[in-house]
Amino acid sequence: MGQMLKCISPIDGSVYAEREVLSREAAFENAARARAAQAGWAARSLQERIDLVMAGVAAVGAMNDEIVPELAHMMGRPVRYGGEFGGFNERASHMAEIAAGALADIAVGEDENFKRYIKRIPHGVVFVVAPWNYPYMTAINTVAPALIAGNAVVLKHATQTLLVGERMARAFHAAGVPEDVFQNVFLSHDVTNDLIAGNAFDFVNFTGSVGGGQAMERAAAGTFTGVGTELGGKDPGYVMEDADLDAAVDTLIDGAMFNAGQCCCGIERIYVHESLYDAFVAKAVEIVNGYKLGNPLDAETTMGPMANVRFADEVRAQIAEAVEAGAVPHIETFPEDDGGAYLTPQILTNVTHDMRVMRDESFGPVVGIMKVSSDEEAIELMNDSAFGLTASLWTRDVDRAARIGDRIETGTVFMNRADYLDPGLCWTGCKNTGRGGGLSVIGYHNLTRPKSYHLKKVTS
Repeated sequence: MGQMLKCISPIDGSVYAEREVLSREAAFENAARARAAQAGWAARSLQERIDLVMAGVAAVGAMNDEIVPELAHMMGRPVRYGGEFGGFNERASHMAEIAAGALADIAVGEDENFKRYIKRIPHGVVFVVAPWNYPYMTAINTVAPALIAGNAVVLKHATQTLLVGERMARAFHAAGVPEDVFQNVFLSHDVTNDLIAGNAFDFVNFTGSVGGGQAMERAAAGTFTGVGTELGGKDPGYVMEDADLDAAVDTLIDGAMFNAGQCCCGIERIYVHESLYDAFVAKAVEIVNGYKLGNPLDAETTMGPMANVRFADEVRAQIAEAVEAGAVPHIETFPEDDGGAYLTPQILTNVTHDMRVMRDESFGPVVGIMKVSSDEEAIELMNDSAFGLTASLWTRDVDRAARIGDRIETGTVFMNRADYLDPGLCWTGCKNTGRGGGLSVIGYHNLTRPKSYHLKKVTS
């Protein structure tokens, strides 16, 4: 038996699932089958591809009663939240609805001498490397539009959510998507690098760590394979003096703490105008003290364990360093905090940007709150980050939010909401968050290449 991938359940530290990785030879054979099958898939009508993809989406939905507890076992999200099918279906449905327009030929002009237009052509084989924190929704962001556009897809899912890709592939195959057109694979890092470096794929979409994204780009160097990356963030919220305080606290703290803080666009730092600061902190502490930390299979649990002990260890380290440097913690250790994956959520004040908890991605249930006196101060602090995924602005003035948004180095600007992915908008980032964009019309453009037609007519 070769190398095994093991999903360690955060509930109790047991091995929940394990799968053997493909050999290098088998992995290249799988990629070759995908390439051989892609042309036939692309030759089908757009509507047929849409119908088959959406049938696959529905088949995943039919598994939801099994998926919800399975996710709790694999990555710790409480069953009370019901899984991801709502967002999974919303994103796929939107991409299906806009496909005809997004993939339509661009007419440049036609007269008695020439016909000119630009087509959108599928890349060929798209490699999707998906993360564990929202394993279905993040995967479908690329899988659905890539297949609809006529690509074959090879999906490699995170070890922490080892069974997700299997379920998706099983559902899509049952719905009629050919097995070679959509494949789920288990790969080692070395074989993954070899595949990318060996031109096995025509486009790579990676969601994960900065280090992982760098590894993807290094593997693709010199191959001219396109690489799209979304590498996390340190997303800020800014509460202005005219904000709806209750709505701001409820949404920003939920954005910081939901899924045990393990959200790509989770709120990790909050800046509050001095006139609302004390009230904001008091309300935030009250909310967090009301959480129920515990076994995610328990319907009463509102916060489960972090997905892995090492993730919780990093958050504990950031908190401890900040407190040692003068930060003030506001949440007493919960009795369910076991020093392992079960971690007390924390609110910190008296924080500065000299502290890692305000600079490095925490990806856990901790948020630092700072007092500001002006928009200028808030903008400077929001931009003082290596990341740029989203920012959440809280004000009653749309024009003010737009002006501030224009100056923030980020991929998405929210006003009076946070931690949401609108499939009609491009999901993108800047700086160490990566490059490229998913969903929306732009998502289709990134999953296809332009091909120009300049056709001269014979007129005599």
